[in-house]
Amino acid sequence: MNALEDLLNIDNQNIREAFENFMQARALVREARSQYFPTVSVGGSYTRSQTSSNVGSTANTGTLAGKQTQVFSFPADVSWEPDLWGRVRNTVHASQYTAQLTAADLENERLTEQAILAEYFFEIRGQDALQKILNDTVEADKKALEIAKGRFDDGVDDQISVVEAQSTLESAQSDAMNIGIARAQYEHAIATLIGKSASTFSIPVQPRTCAPPPIPIGLPSQLLERRPDIAAAERNMAASNAQIRIAYAAFYPALTLSASGGVESSAVKHILVWPSRFWSVGPSISETVYDGGLRRAAVNQYIAAYNANLAAYRQSVLTAFQQVEDSLAAVRIFSQQIQRRQEAVASSQTFLQLELGRYETGIDPYIDVVTAQTTLLANRQSLATLQVQQMTASVQLIESLGGGWDRSQLPTPAQVTGKPMRSETAIQH
Repeated sequence: MNALEDLLNIDNQNIREAFENFMQARALVREARSQYFPTVSVGGSYTRSQTSSNVGSTANTGTLAGKQTQVFSFPADVSWEPDLWGRVRNTVHASQYTAQLTAADLENERLTEQAILAEYFFEIRGQDALQKILNDTVEADKKALEIAKGRFDDGVDDQISVVEAQSTLESAQSDAMNIGIARAQYEHAIATLIGKSASTFSIPVQPRTCAPPPIPIGLPSQLLERRPDIAAAERNMAASNAQIRIAYAAFYPALTLSASGGVESSAVKHILVWPSRFWSVGPSISETVYDGGLRRAAVNQYIAAYNANLAAYRQSVLTAFQQVEDSLAAVRIFSQQIQRRQEAVASSQTFLQLELGRYETGIDPYIDVVTAQTTLLANRQSLATLQVQQMTASVQLIESLGGGWDRSQLPTPAQVTGKPMRSETAIQH
């Protein structure tokens, strides 16, 4: 199963999708940070023009009427809007919180896919155990049929015992073949999880059921640090809070500092001489005087979104506590059931041995042996099913506790702002 989990971390397409969403969020952080810096643009142009000959000489046109002119120009423009009211700063913070949210979503998706794979794996092992139980039952029923035929041939028993033994054997054989359907479906599901074609993937048969390892449970308050979905809900709340501050910044004026300069000449040979230079510099300020309540509505919108995310965060915490308690109760109750069912299996085995002895000595009819066989088979099947359910409940408990992940593993704002890592490395990590 460890090998399958490793393949899952690399080739699962849902995890890869969540990772790419994280990378997209990181790019948005860098986009937001770019607003801290001025925008610089350079260019070059060449124009050739001719004025109309029917335009007389004026103060503006001079003696250029009907003549051709050309201009070579190489300008450079710089503009910058200082972050006076925190709009850019809060935009960066909101993007960083959103990137952290997607990082938590990535870990939550990874945890979910790992838990599903573990459950399917234990289901397959349970199907293998059921297959072995039915195979053993078929062999035992074959021996019982031989005994019934021998007693009938010797005239000790009647034909109805042979018919009952034959019917019991055929029923067990049918059940044994049916097990393969569920096992194949779980196997195909695992192939999809690890990014493989279902037609080329298989898991060796290995009938095994076992008790889950003891799971250390921390204090309830530690739960908040062990669930990536709760961390994601908290980061979503922080991003919404930053959006409120961005909306408030719109109430203040915007100041833009701009400058432009370069060289311009009608002849290339004069383009770099000092008189060919030109420049301009100056600030501009703008303020919205009336917008029909647009900015106030935007603030109210983000406040409502924050309150909604706060409610979602609280609900996530409540759901987390419920899931942990549900899984703890399931593991505890399954343990008690397994103990009782193991005792029932032992009693059923003794019951079958006694009934076979009584049948062979002619005390009881064969129908009593069939009853004992059916009881033993049902108890063994129920025991195997309970053991699988206990293992899957343990997986769900580990998932409910965050699977060993905690909030300290969430990337910091500096980390989500840095250069992106390789996709393959991140997914394997």
